Order: sequence, then C-alpha cells, then structure tokens
Amino acid sequence: MTPADWIDTGTLPVQRLPSRTDAALAYVAEVLGHPVYRRWTLADLKRVAPSLADAKRAHPAVFALLLEHDAAIEYWAHGRLHLAADDNAPTADVILTRVLRAHRRRFRYLPEGTEAAAPGSPDIDRGMNSTAGDTVDGQITPSGADTFALVSGDGDPAVLRTWLTRAGRFMNATTTNSLGAADDAQALALFLRDRAQRSPHTLRAYWTELRRLIGWCEAHRRGPLSDLTRDDLLAFRRSLERAGPTRGTTPTDRQTTRRPSTARQTGSDAGRRRALAVVSSLFRYWQKTGYLVVNPAVELSGDGAARMTWTPSRILPARLLMLCDAVTAGERPPEVSPLVWERRCAIWSLYRFAGARLAELEWSAEQGLPRLSVDTEAATAVAPAAPTGGAPSARPAERWTLHVRGKGGKGRAIPLPSRCVPVLRDYRVLRGLPAEPAPFESIPLIHSEKRDALGHSGLYDEVKAVLQAAEQRVPPGDTATRALLHAASTHWLRHGYARTLVVDHAVPLPVAQTLLGHASVQTTAAYARTDLTQLRDFVEGSFPDGPHRS
Repeated sequence: MTPADWIDTGTLPVQRLPSRTDAALAYVAEVLGHPVYRRWTLADLKRVAPSLADAKRAHPAVFALLLEHDAAIEYWAHGRLHLAADDNAPTADVILTRVLRAHRRRFRYLPEGTEAAAPGSPDIDRGMNSTAGDTVDGQITPSGADTFALVSGDGDPAVLRTWLTRAGRFMNATTTNSLGAADDAQALALFLRDRAQRSPHTLRAYWTELRRLIGWCEAHRRGPLSDLTRDDLLAFRRSLERAGPTRGTTPTDRQTTRRPSTARQTGSDAGRRRALAVVSSLFRYWQKTGYLVVNPAVELSGDGAARMTWTPSRILPARLLMLCDAVTAGERPPEVSPLVWERRCAIWSLYRFAGARLAELEWSAEQGLPRLSVDTEAATAVAPAAPTGGAPSARPAERWTLHVRGKGGKGRAIPLPSRCVPVLRDYRVLRGLPAEPAPFESIPLIHSEKRDALGHSGLYDEVKAVLQAAEQRVPPGDTATRALLHAASTHWLRHGYARTLVVDHAVPLPVAQTLLGHASVQTTAAYARTDLTQLRDFVEGSFPDGPHRS
C-alpha cells in the first residue's frame, strides 16, 4: 500500500495523494490544518530560527531532546502532537496510515488502477474502513437485524423479527415513499439512524419507549406499527396514565454507566410525556418521509401544553458555579498531568459559558464539528493604559465562536465570552497546536489519550471531576450543598447558562432561543419561570406608585 492508494474526497475533483510519503504527509498536514510528522535535527532548528537560543525558546522540548539524541520526531496521534527520539518513534508510513484512517470520512482507500467514484458513493463508502450495515450519505445505516437487537430487550429477537418485518394498512407502497422501506423493521432502523444516532443516551431512551409500545401491541394483539389507528394510540396513552411507577424494561437500563441514571417511570407525568413524545416523533417522521399515508399520532403527546407547564429545576446557584470556576482557575492537582488538567478546564469552560448539550461537544468527522473559529477583524478592543501612564492603546479583539451540531442535525454558532479564550489557548498549545485555530482546521475539538477524540462518557467525567473537586471544598456540615454538587451534571450547566441569559440579563427570548438551539421559544421562556424576582421588577416598573389611600 502506497500513499497514492488513498484519495481525498474533500476536494473537487477527487484527487489522489502524492506517491511519496513525505509529500503525502505535507499534503495531509496542509488540508487538516495541523502538523502530522516532522523529523528534527539541530541543523533543522538552526534553519527555522536566527540562533540556537531563539530555537530553544521556540521549541524547548525538541531542543532538550536533541541534546541527547541525533534526531527527534514530532508526530500526530490520539488528537495531539507527540515528541520522541528518532529510534523510539513510529515510522512516517505508520503515522500517515493512522491519520488517514482516523479521517476515513474524507480519505478513502482506493488502490491505483481503480476508477475514483464521487464522494459518498457506495463504492467509496464500502471501502477499506466500512462497517456492517448500509451506507447512506456517508453514514452507516443500521440494518433491520440491528433493529431487532436494539428493541428486543429481554424478549426473543427471532420473535421480534417476525413481528416487525411486516407492513400494515397505512404503509405507503407507491413511489412517494421516499424512505424506500418495505416493512416496519427497515423504517424503524432509518428512524433511529436519523433521529437518535448521534447521542447514545437519546438512542437508549428511544429504545426503551419503542419497546414499551411494541410490548403493549403484543399484549393487546395490535400491530404492526404501521397498522395502528388513532384509537389504538389513544388506548396506549390511557394505559400509560393508568400504569404505576415502573422501571426500565431493557437490559440497557440495568447496565452500570458512569452517568447517574434516573429510573424511567411511566407513572409520572414526565415519563408519560417522554413515551408519547417518542411515539409521536416516530409516526411524524414516517408520514413526512412518505412511509405512511397518514399520521395517527397527531397531537398525541400535547407537546405545546407540556412546554407551557415545564419549568427547569436542575440549576446550580450562582455561588456554586463560581466555586467550580475557582476550582478550574486554581492550582493543578499533583496527580493530574498538565495536558489533562488544561483539557478539563477547556471542557468546563465550553459547557459553562456556551450552554452546549453533552453530545454537541462530541466530535463528528462527517460534519467536522464541533470546531472553533476566530474573527479578529470584527471589532477593536481598547487595551488598558500602562502603569506608567499614557493613553490606552487599540488592539484587535479576538472573538471566538463555537460551532456545534445540535438536535435534528441543525448547526449553531455560539459566541464565546473572552474569559474562555486564555483557557482554550493554553489547551491548544499543550496539544502541540497553534494558539489560534486555522480557518480550515479539521481536528477533534477535545482529544482523547486512547483515540483521536474524547467521547461522551469522557466529556461527562471531566465535568464531574470539577464538580467533585468543588464538593470537597464545601464544609462537611453543609450536606445540602454537597448533595447538590454531587447530583449536578453537564445539563445543569446548560440550564444555568439559559437562566443567566433569560433571568439575570433579560436577553430577548428569540436571541436566547438561537443561542440555546431550542426548537420552540416556549422552551426558552420556561426559564423565566425559575425566578419571580425579575417578573416582580417588571410589574413594579410597569405600574409605578400612584396616589395612596388616606
């Protein structure tokens, strides 16, 4: 295998990589926006700096290693730049192959002599790095067999296979069925791919609620799903209202995870709303894509009424958020390496001051998100005057923006406050990256020490580490505060971000809705109900004091 056996599908037209390894490494480093592999000698250091003293200041780690070895290698692995002596470092071919495979959504293995197909075509997507399942638009689609395993729970997958691979009276068999599914199993697999594939927590929740509906159909001899009428779904809703508190019915609900899981109780209002929302989403998706000719679940869940009565309660008080901020601004614990500490501080800053959902900071190679961008020309900040006096000096203001992919695959740009910039800069420098992101940089925002990008569990654990450190600073007698910090999670930070916008600073609801990525402004408005202080001030200002009764 040579570098020319790989093609770059991110360019138009598609082109092959250079045949020489050094040229291919230079090409990949340029298109990805970060170093990939470089061999250093003292002669190389002299060429990039006027003197050895300057070279020592610019590349201190490389300079120190060259004092003991003839050559040093900088190479990219697991989302950051590593440094090793020449005889201990991986070869250039190995690093190049690893990087290409890590970016397999862009770089495809296609041996020379094979005609290059267009990006996203089946011939490309089923190449060297494909996995089980069908490939659609560069994503792996779960097969019908996968669906049986997803929702089978404690039941027999073979029995569920027989039950699901059917089509009811409302299934659309004409060409207007844009989903291209011939039975409920295929249609359900596509629904899970499009609506729940990005977040494993959402996927697990969908599995539980769909298995509940299927279990009800089996018990009442209804189905298949595409055969259910509105009366059937109303009967299912009544069964949820009559049901007492029950725990999850699938093995995934009993698995021990790092996240504290709440018992799924259909006997509660929240549990019923969750179950009906998933069912409504399924039938709405099927009708919009043409798989069903009608939608029997219209207004089944009463989403609007639920949003009007929902009030967020999992919010940390401002004093506890400041306590956590003090943890990240304080000294690094001796048992934590500098890189891991800076990564933890960066993760905390992004969740704390961007209001991102947990899954929104998880790397998506298909979208190249999340990523950071910097606009230095948008405004000019005035630097404070020097201690010796003189007029303030004008300097370019750096406006950093976090770009994420939210619910429904919708992109969102979140301006970051200036207090985040030093933290993100320090983290990037320790990873071996430039302090500022390049315009076309394509690397995971948060690296992992075992693979390129940190997953949802790792992101969650880093936030919990900050909360636990803050908990240790609370006096032992203050059990209420310690319990609050112990229960908090990443989504509590999102609620706190929203409350700061809506309540503390009275940001207009449409603006807050855009920053939070809410589908409905009613959800954003719910944060105004978390505190009556601002509402009272509005009322007092609207009706000032008048004549008093004598």
